[in-house]
Amino acid sequence: MKKLKNLYLLLCFTILSCAGGDSNVETPNIPEPVASPLQSTLVFPENNKECTEGDIQSDTRSIVNFQWNNSENTDSYEINLKNLNNSNSSKANSTSNSILITLERGVPYEWFVVSKANGTNITASSTTWKFYNQGPGIENYAPFPAEAVNPKRGANLSNVANVTLEWIGSDIDNDIIDYKILFDTNESPTTVLGTTTEQTIEASVAASSTYYWRVITTDFNTNSSTSEIFSFKIN
Repeated sequence: MKKLKNLYLLLCFTILSCAGGDSNVETPNIPEPVASPLQSTLVFPENNKECTEGDIQSDTRSIVNFQWNNSENTDSYEINLKNLNNSNSSKANSTSNSILITLERGVPYEWFVVSKANGTNITASSTTWKFYNQGPGIENYAPFPAEAVNPKRGANLSNVANVTLEWIGSDIDNDIIDYKILFDTNESPTTVLGTTTEQTIEASVAASSTYYWRVITTDFNTNSSTSEIFSFKIN
């Protein structure tokens, strides 16, 4: 009986020793999560304005200093630029809150900045601004190409027979006189839905069809701009 008791005590001691573990084992270092970058605020070139500053290289090109406010938790910035005449896009990167970019003169652009942080894929985008880069001898600029508001790009609509097309038009000279709307089921619409001084127009639609539309904006000096082609589907 005594031997069984000693064996029992030895077994309990062994179990307790194993359960106690090695006090010298290091606890692994778990890195703290990386804070997500926040949105930056654009500064220059200004929205819906003529950019008159820059280092003129020739009659067709100039170098403009893009600027924005630093955003929190950010290590670098991606500058996204789009030529609104031909829809060509480009990107540039900076670790500061400014960058020099060569632009075509007399051309409308839009731009926004994406804030990035090392160690995370989460990003934050600024608002998008539009501007005209000053061109030689231009006294009146064409309107900016209109932007679609409704329906959203690629929207799917159901159980509707009429759709209100809505857009935003702007001009640094503030002399827009009308909008002509091209609307049909061809990918390059040519049918004139109507001309209006408003920024909305009604369109009749049919089920199981995809519609394409664009806006031609004209100003008092007969300058005009043509928007991108927008589309939506009726289920």
